[in-house]
Amino acid sequence: MRTTINIPDEIMKELLSYSKTKSKTKAVSEALKDWIRMQKIKKLKSLRGKLKIEMDLEKQRAEDLKDLP
Repeated sequence: MRTTINIPDEIMKELLSYSKTKSKTKAVSEALKDWIRMQKIKKLKSLRGKLKIEMDLEKQRAEDLKDLP
């Protein structure tokens, strides 16, 4: 998707200094991907202690070993 945005020069210079690429498009794309990833992690962390999982780990491991050739 082609989008026109205004990014302050100082922010773009700093982004490019941390980016492994010289392309502004790739740098912004990677920054957005990282931001989305961090938001997903943050959401998962907020679920800590709220999910109750009842599972017998030893039984599951034994069953998994049966399926191996």
